[in-house]
Amino acid sequence: MTTDTRASSIVIVRHGETDWNIGRRIQGRTDIALNERGRAQAGEIAELLHGEGPWRRVVTSPLGRAAETARIIADRLALPPAEVVADVIERDFGSAEGMLVADANAQWPGLDVPDAEGLSALAERGSAAFERILRDAPGAIVVAHGALIRSALTALGGAPAPRILNGEAWLMEPAAGPHAGAGGGRFAIRRLGTPAEQHDF
Repeated sequence: MTTDTRASSIVIVRHGETDWNIGRRIQGRTDIALNERGRAQAGEIAELLHGEGPWRRVVTSPLGRAAETARIIADRLALPPAEVVADVIERDFGSAEGMLVADANAQWPGLDVPDAEGLSALAERGSAAFERILRDAPGAIVVAHGALIRSALTALGGAPAPRILNGEAWLMEPAAGPHAGAGGGRFAIRRLGTPAEQHDF
């Protein structure tokens, strides 16, 4: 990656693994810590980003699993301590928080939980946050959460984003032309590395 490209891009990272991720429980705003594998993933993603950088700063959701991932990345890349950005926090899943994903989907198909943050509101919040960070802090590493990242990247890229795995990194930059995004979106979005490089399961 050239300096010019880096200066007009950000990279968005999903936090490392937690025990609730392994157990397929909905975390949402519940503050669950990284497990040992999650800490290792944070180190692995720092190594991947080192080869794509150097980067300028790290920003993070206020939740502990993201903040610890961000701290590990910042330390490994010799960057300043991460700045907390409130609006990249995970979706509020309401009554579904703490439930097994399968049970919640059975009760509320598509996780359309009545007292949760709506999916359109989630996409709007996440995409606005990522656009603002790209505009105001290009060269940033943004550590956030799976549901937020997927919704925002779908909105920004113009095509459905896949499930975002723990420790995955996605590069976001302005599209080079009106249809340069995968689905004609205003932003070009691509995964850095592959799941096989970032996950050993």
